[in-house]
Amino acid sequence: MGNSKGADEAADHRPPVRRVAVVGTGLIGTSIALALRDRGVDVLLSDPDAASVRLACDLGAGSVLDESAQSRPVDIAVIAAPPAVIPAVLRGAQDRGLAHVYTDVASVKASVLTEAERLGCDMATFVPGHPMGGREKHGPGAARADLFLGRSWALCPTGKAGSEAVAAVAELARLCGADPLVLEAEAHDRAVALVSHAPHVASSAVAARLLSGDDTALTLAGQGVRDVTRVAGGDPAMWTEILTHNAVPVADVLRGMAADLAATADALHALGAVREAAGDGDGHEAGTSAGAADRAGDDVLEPVRDLLARGRSGQERLPGKHGGVKLPDYTVLPVVIPDEPGVLGRMFAVAADAGVNIEDVRIEHTPGLPLGVAQLYVLPAAVDPLARALSDDGWSVHAGA
Repeated sequence: MGNSKGADEAADHRPPVRRVAVVGTGLIGTSIALALRDRGVDVLLSDPDAASVRLACDLGAGSVLDESAQSRPVDIAVIAAPPAVIPAVLRGAQDRGLAHVYTDVASVKASVLTEAERLGCDMATFVPGHPMGGREKHGPGAARADLFLGRSWALCPTGKAGSEAVAAVAELARLCGADPLVLEAEAHDRAVALVSHAPHVASSAVAARLLSGDDTALTLAGQGVRDVTRVAGGDPAMWTEILTHNAVPVADVLRGMAADLAATADALHALGAVREAAGDGDGHEAGTSAGAADRAGDDVLEPVRDLLARGRSGQERLPGKHGGVKLPDYTVLPVVIPDEPGVLGRMFAVAADAGVNIEDVRIEHTPGLPLGVAQLYVLPAAVDPLARALSDDGWSVHAGA
């Protein structure tokens, strides 16, 4: 489906990317601009919302693009707008000669390409793109220069764009810290339906159930439900548009999810019925009924076991920070940390002095208390040295917890 080699071949001769125009200063556009500025690229910013442009400029993302001035074209123009308006914005930018090469960042590709061709856009200079990075927050104030570090950046050239244009957009992705991946538009839309769009709907479905919970139930919410529902905090209007532009692939994934959930619900209801029936007896008969109920319950639970097992196998297929390379399982070392500035930096400094690489870190906050637990993911051999070093430095370490 994907072809990272295609991106590598297109970048055998990496064209310099010195000047970039970013049209759209929301989360993604401003994050791209910040990343490029960190690499010394001259960035010009444009957005219908003047306040958004001013904030992006104040954040150091670039300077305002003078729409009225006739100046030399920039190397690349990035159209960071909603999918429905990208083709029109692209056509307008091409008509005024804004750039040598154009790309976009929409999370859907087939519908954008179809409309761009209908509007008569120059497809020879357009390389559709999609950086696989984002947040549940939106707007330039949520932008981060490191948003795309280590992420895939899909490139979906139509075949009309030349290799130089593809190489330029691939180089832009690399300047943002991402890994370009060339694939066809339809394959891209099917892939993001599976790994992004349908999961967002599923997250929203779980979060919507929380509306029926009382305050006591919500007080019991732990990190698990927070992880599952995090992306549900996204903008509903934006996500409605995304889903309508990728409707059929998303619907296909959701139907599969719904079938799994329905089978699981039926199995659990059946188990409840079996156990309720077993509870009607008493004495010896009750014991016999309970044993039979356990055996019957074991049979009806097969769909539940199957879903949980497939879920675990699917989760294990997700590449980690080292891509698809299979590494030894990490060990988690919990460390209690105070909620104060610089605490993570001090902890990482201790790890560095001990010669230990922290592979990943997750923080679980303690509601109502000024502290939390940092879950440090390290290779098994590093657990004891790191635990000793942190303990000697006064940290509350809970090895084996």
